Amino acid sequence: IPIPTVWDALVAPDGSEAYTRAGNMHISVTGQLFTGGGHPVLGNGGPIALPQAQTITIGDDGTISIRPIGQEATTLADIDRIKLVAPDFRDLVKGEDGLFRLRDGTTAPADATVELRKGMLERSNVNVVSEMISMIENSRQYEMAVKAMSTAQENDAASARVLRIA
Repeated sequence: IPIPTVWDALVAPDGSEAYTRAGNMHISVTGQLFTGGGHPVLGNGGPIALPQAQTITIGDDGTISIRPIGQEATTLADIDRIKLVAPDFRDLVKGEDGLFRLRDGTTAPADATVELRKGMLERSNVNVVSEMISMIENSRQYEMAVKAMSTAQENDAASARVLRIA
């Protein structure tokens, strides 16, 4: 069974609904939930705003629960649910702002079957420093191979001249 790609819904700078896989989030001083890029995260009823709380937890299904200040540890209140969508990647188009939108301009419905993977951030699987070193090494090896072929050609030409003289 293929695992669907999970996207978080957010409010783009132009006010439209957009999607990102960057799951790093933070809470502003006013209690609003933002992505690492500074975009408000969408819940069931629009941008998510959280009241002050002693603890905040996000469930695998995106449900945000809090323990209100001064309440017992067993007292949890569900505040909202992050809008998680799983559109087909072929239906998405990347905007100039780096966010994804549906190609047809509509919004994706929330998908209750997808789950968040907490404690994980999607990043590039490339280590830039090691790839640059590898690229430089490959370039130098190529230059040495070209020089070796050039030297072999010169040696071949010199051998041919020696044989003609003799």
